[in-house]
Amino acid sequence: MPLFQLTNLGRNRNKLCLDDEKHCLDIQGLNVFYEANQVLSDISMKIPKQRVTAFIGPSGCGKSTLLRTFNRMNDLVDGCAINGDVFLEDTNIYSKSLNVADLRRRVGMVFQKPNPFPKSIYENVAYGLRIQGVRKRRVLDDTIEWALKSAALWHEVKERLHKSALSLSGGQQQRLVIARTIAIEPEILLLDEPASALDPISTLKIEELISTLKTRFTIVIVTHNMQQAARVADYTAFLHMGKLVEYDDTDTIFTNPQQKQTEDYITGRYG
Repeated sequence: MPLFQLTNLGRNRNKLCLDDEKHCLDIQGLNVFYEANQVLSDISMKIPKQRVTAFIGPSGCGKSTLLRTFNRMNDLVDGCAINGDVFLEDTNIYSKSLNVADLRRRVGMVFQKPNPFPKSIYENVAYGLRIQGVRKRRVLDDTIEWALKSAALWHEVKERLHKSALSLSGGQQQRLVIARTIAIEPEILLLDEPASALDPISTLKIEELISTLKTRFTIVIVTHNMQQAARVADYTAFLHMGKLVEYDDTDTIFTNPQQKQTEDYITGRYG
């Protein structure tokens, strides 16, 4: 009997293979330290383009730290030191000559707790576009409509675009933040437990949204919810104590893992 009944979760994927994919991120020998504490050890992996990759593992295993290396958010943490290489296409994002603001335009991020700005719904989505110098009203209108439709929010808010974003429900706010992030058309969308603070119905909408968005964006998601990883991810990486234990297509990770540590985590023996 398989360890994890993926068919019961509504997934029916063709067999995937990492070696056959086009990759947009290539992580090579990555180590991350907070002061004297090493939180990631010799991580090497490739993230496939226009797929959903999930990071799972116990609390404190380094999932979110790894995610934040992809847009250099760890740069903002005092005492953080990083060595190794991360390539976005052909660009080493830890090169000293790299424009970090440029990187964060290419690699967008959505956090665990929705963080809309205290502005209107319209101005929330317009924010990044205005920073990039977009001023034409027609361009703003069209892009905002596209982003809200892509985030499955347009029909819920189209009559109140100029009302405060803070008036939205938690699930709506999270979809608004996703719309704000994709409006500037990043190549990669990083999601750090995007549904952990949401009710089951809002969570389902976020998961459906992820499946839709991967046709246009590469998505990397951190989740504590193994059922969620099984539902939305094409590939899954299991981390433990700062190390990458196993990384494969999701069906293999959940039904036929190659490492005992992975099997123990999947079956609830620890974690």
